[in-house]
Amino acid sequence: MRDVADKVAVITGAASGIGRGMAESFAAAGMKVVLSDVEEKALTDTTDALRNEGAEVHAVVTDVSKAEQVQMLADESLKRFGAVHVLCNNAGVAVASGSSWETTLDDWKWTIDVNLMGVVHGVRSFVPIMLEQGSESHIVNTASIAGLVAGADIASYAVTKFGVVALSEHLYLELEGAGAKTKVSVLCPGFVATKIMDAERNRPADRPDASPEPTDPQSQIFYEWFSEQIDKGLTSRTVGDQVLSAIREERFYILTHPDWNYMIEHRVRNIMDGQNPSTMPPPGIESLVEKMARLSD
Repeated sequence: MRDVADKVAVITGAASGIGRGMAESFAAAGMKVVLSDVEEKALTDTTDALRNEGAEVHAVVTDVSKAEQVQMLADESLKRFGAVHVLCNNAGVAVASGSSWETTLDDWKWTIDVNLMGVVHGVRSFVPIMLEQGSESHIVNTASIAGLVAGADIASYAVTKFGVVALSEHLYLELEGAGAKTKVSVLCPGFVATKIMDAERNRPADRPDASPEPTDPQSQIFYEWFSEQIDKGLTSRTVGDQVLSAIREERFYILTHPDWNYMIEHRVRNIMDGQNPSTMPPPGIESLVEKMARLSD
């Protein structure tokens, strides 16, 4: 879809972070944008900011973990703009926890409901609309480098992101096999300057049992380093521009951090060689090693 002017995009998790970056990029390219988020005040602030810059936008408060709310988002988008050409299933959460067996069931369910089922709900509600339109359209599902590299992140988060990659690959092949004009991309970013580690602000009341955060010094240093890497990461607008380029090029894998590709290659090589899982240190690990060394001094 090279010509995106006047096309309609729907973005979940659009009030902040990568979602807002995509909204800014799309609006700058002349697209009409439906902004969706569970966080009402932040959604209003982002909508007002984009309108003040001349963008044609519409806001819909949506909890993507609820299938009926995603369907309402689809209905509202059609009512407002008459079509949907781009869908970005972007909403996501991450919880601070220890091992997979220490993560509470509430944290597992919340993460799966938003990160994975939110994408499933988007696909189920919007793909039929796109197929019926019969015109060029595109779906972007936000995964993570943690969806391509085992051991790169918290287990509950990684499980959902691996799932998003798998769903996206299947969806791409299904649509290609059907001869549809709907294309698919999966976004797998590394460190991006977002509030992903502050997801607790939106914890649902029916998932109150949060996992205990690790309190040992090593874990504290790791989370401090991880937060620093996020703060120094790519800007959301940079990622938004990369997503827009991928839509125009009909490119499936959107790897925002090519300097992380050796980690993906390492995992694939382990699989091909029949080796047991192992990890490679990510870029920027030197500062973490130094912090850990000072701890042991």
